[in-house]
Amino acid sequence: MASARFCERTQELTATEQDRLLRFAAVVREELAASVGSVALISRSGLDLGRFGIRYSHAALAWRHDNDTGWSARQLYYACDEGRPRIFDQGTAGFTMGTDNPSLGYISLVKLPAHTVSPLRHTLLDPVRVQQLLAGRYSANAYAYSLQYQNCNQWVVELLAAAWGELVAGKDLRARAQDWLRAASYAPARVDVGSRWLMLGSLFVPLVHMDDHPAQAISTMQLSVSLPASLEAFARQHLPASERVEICHDGKQVVVHRGWEAIADGCVPGANDRVIALDDDAPQPLQDGLHFQQR
Repeated sequence: MASARFCERTQELTATEQDRLLRFAAVVREELAASVGSVALISRSGLDLGRFGIRYSHAALAWRHDNDTGWSARQLYYACDEGRPRIFDQGTAGFTMGTDNPSLGYISLVKLPAHTVSPLRHTLLDPVRVQQLLAGRYSANAYAYSLQYQNCNQWVVELLAAAWGELVAGKDLRARAQDWLRAASYAPARVDVGSRWLMLGSLFVPLVHMDDHPAQAISTMQLSVSLPASLEAFARQHLPASERVEICHDGKQVVVHRGWEAIADGCVPGANDRVIALDDDAPQPLQDGLHFQQR
């Protein structure tokens, strides 16, 4: 699911695009600030995976700072200069702006019930387990039940497993997390590749691999991969009281939609959605910054 230019991608934004994205990020920040709990699952539309019917490509876990000054998102990123995955913390503005398309973007928040977040927050901020859950090798299309590779969303779901399964630290933590996910009926997304040429892409794209997937998956071109949609479905299954908010912009307006059904493609608001115009000339402050801190 990565492009051949993955490590060369840069986002050159005009002043107008940056201003609109910061306004969009301010709405996301506002929604997080209104959360009762202190941890949320946050996903964004990053790489364009529309050909696979996928809106969201990248998930993270956001947490409220102890002093209530804002939120940060902890996530797995592939460090191109090092050639390996790393864990990074990022402000919500930076996370929101990390999209390929500055004229159309989506953010999804799953707000977890407040009384359930303590074990998750403890695990998320535990440097030992955070690193023990990090694989040494990255694959954008990593098979969800293999230890060979890992993608950004797989790290998140394994951390959820470690927290919800109350798994203690240890060198085999990833294996135990995957065992717990199987027992909890976690279902990774079934990605229909639909083309032998795309399946052969792993020969040319360095961050896409097929050697971890079962032979049947390769023959049917149906890959089981952790994606934000599968993480959200699992969170809803495990914690039915969770609430979902989807926020999008089309460069002209921001739409805030509450509920588990998706906003219509193109960021088209529904009858009960909140709509915020992006035509105000006043610039928006960055506030929580674009910090990107390696862990």
